[in-house]
Amino acid sequence: MGINHDGLILKDVTKVFDDFTAIDKVSFTASEGEFVCIIGPSGCGKTTVLRLVAGLVAPSSGSLSINGTPISGPGSDRGMIFQEYALFPWRTVRDNVAFGLEIKGVSKKARDERVDRYLRLVGLSEFEARYPYELSGGMKQRVAIARVLANEPTVMLADEPFGALDVQTRRQMQEEFLNIWKSERKTILFVTHSVEEAIFLADKIVLLSAKARSVKRIMSVELPRPRERLDAEFSALHEAVLA
Repeated sequence: MGINHDGLILKDVTKVFDDFTAIDKVSFTASEGEFVCIIGPSGCGKTTVLRLVAGLVAPSSGSLSINGTPISGPGSDRGMIFQEYALFPWRTVRDNVAFGLEIKGVSKKARDERVDRYLRLVGLSEFEARYPYELSGGMKQRVAIARVLANEPTVMLADEPFGALDVQTRRQMQEEFLNIWKSERKTILFVTHSVEEAIFLADKIVLLSAKARSVKRIMSVELPRPRERLDAEFSALHEAVLA
């Protein structure tokens, strides 16, 4: 039987900056369509892992691949959502979402169709002519999500995308993001400090250790969706992750 190359695979990935080891022999997989959260304390290497998968930095050793193809730099098969939204303030909602397609040279007709689709998906069709300064934090993040989706990546990368939002908006965005994932079934690699957020969202949690800067444990989250934060099983898993 052949080796399964489906999905995102990290194998013994190490990254050294000068004399500092940011991550050490990190290995895990994210199957096609799987929602994987990376958690751990500050300084454990979560963002470094994301930047390696994005191709923004190269590993010092080890290998990363998507569906059998090695990651050797940035590519349109991956899209990143940042905590700071990273929207262009001089472009409307619609033009922000269309930006990547313009760069790729997608025709105006095809571009308009795709932008329309993803604005509907994130519930912002009626705000397409607004500018970022006219939007709430949650709405800005929905624009950022639509912009990534419009490029139709294989893997979506998210670096604490809801970390700057208030609790109520954050929970609303978690539910909306799950609905988008159910609709699109992208592979998602999602970095968060919040154990609760990881359990609410993920199929699988990769817990990194700050001391070793490597994988401490990998846990499957088999709770049925929608998940209730006050359920005994949710609380028990929360305790298990922290143990």
